[in-house]
Amino acid sequence: MSNSTSRKVSANLSLTLDGRYNGPGGPGDLGAIVPYAATEVARNHLARITEGATTALLGRLNAEGFLGFWPTVAEDENADPRDRGYAKWLVGAEKVVLTTTLTEAPWERTRIVNAPAAEVAANLKSQGEGDILVNCSASVIKPLLQADLLDRLYLMITPEIAGTGGRLFDDGLPPSKWQLTSQETGDLGEIALVYDRTR
Repeated sequence: MSNSTSRKVSANLSLTLDGRYNGPGGPGDLGAIVPYAATEVARNHLARITEGATTALLGRLNAEGFLGFWPTVAEDENADPRDRGYAKWLVGAEKVVLTTTLTEAPWERTRIVNAPAAEVAANLKSQGEGDILVNCSASVIKPLLQADLLDRLYLMITPEIAGTGGRLFDDGLPPSKWQLTSQETGDLGEIALVYDRTR
């Protein structure tokens, strides 16, 4: 049985220069994010985020979007190998979907959980092996930041200011210190960063 500190929880999110994960149009407004999603740096970043991870922790909306899209990429022999690698990882990984509305999982290897994100992450950390990845689900990442449960942050910073929209780092978070362990800059000015929590 592994101890509670062996599993790490990591989160991946793309942010604008002003720290927003969507624009003024709401959750679907990704105009400042999408143009940078298929660059070399973004694809390298996508290949990096699953290293060591065995569990995907997702919010319902992301689960529906991801699992409607990525399985077809996993089967596509013409897809970029990095995209395909992530897609195959997602299909094969244990998936835990946080939801108050779904009662049963429409996807393979998926558990539906109706509980606070921090409680679910803490439970996952205490059992099983491999790391836990929260990819793009801001609704899950934010409470984990608030509970200081994240061990690694993967961030893609795009060279745009959205002005309005969802912000990852809300006021009132507990102070924390992070060490930069990787950075890669792309031709469009996008930067992929990896920060590890210093405890």
